[in-house]
Amino acid sequence: MAIITLKNNSLSSVTELPAAIPTGKVLQVVSARPAVDIATTSTSFVATGTKASITPSATSSKIWCIVTSGLFWANSSDADARGGAVTIYRAGSNLNGSNQMARTYRIGATSIQTVASMSILDSPNSTSSLEYEVYLKSIWGNPTMQWNDSSADYATITLYEIKG
Repeated sequence: MAIITLKNNSLSSVTELPAAIPTGKVLQVVSARPAVDIATTSTSFVATGTKASITPSATSSKIWCIVTSGLFWANSSDADARGGAVTIYRAGSNLNGSNQMARTYRIGATSIQTVASMSILDSPNSTSSLEYEVYLKSIWGNPTMQWNDSSADYATITLYEIKG
C-alpha cells in the first residue's frame, strides 16, 4: 500500500479519501433476539415482532440483513397440504418484491416445524434509522402459521452496515 502524503498540515482540509482505500468493510453490527412469537391465518404478510434497527453512517452504505428463525411451522388438524411464507420488510416494503424469502409446508395431518434462514443485501441510500422486520403469511390451505417460540427458540435478526 502506498504512503499518502497530505499537501498541508491540517487533517481538517481533507475532504475525501483516496480512491485506493477499499470498500466493503463492516462498519457496524446490530443484532436482536426478541422473545416474541406470533400465530396467523392471514394470507397477507403480517409483522412478527422479530426486528432490529440500524442507522447507516453514509448514504452509500449497504445493509446486509440475516434472519434465522427459532421455529416456523403450519398447524392444522386435517390431512390437506398446508404452508406459509416469511420475508423481510424495511419501512413497510417487502425487500423481495411481493415474494417470500422462505417457506414451509406439510402434507398430512401432522405439523411440520422448520428453521428458516434468509438474507438480503439492501441499498437504502439513507442515514436515517432503518427498521428491518420479519413478516409472515399463510399460504396453501390457510393453516395457522406460527413464527418463533418465545419460551425456547428465539429468532435472530442481524444487521451489518457494509461500507459502500
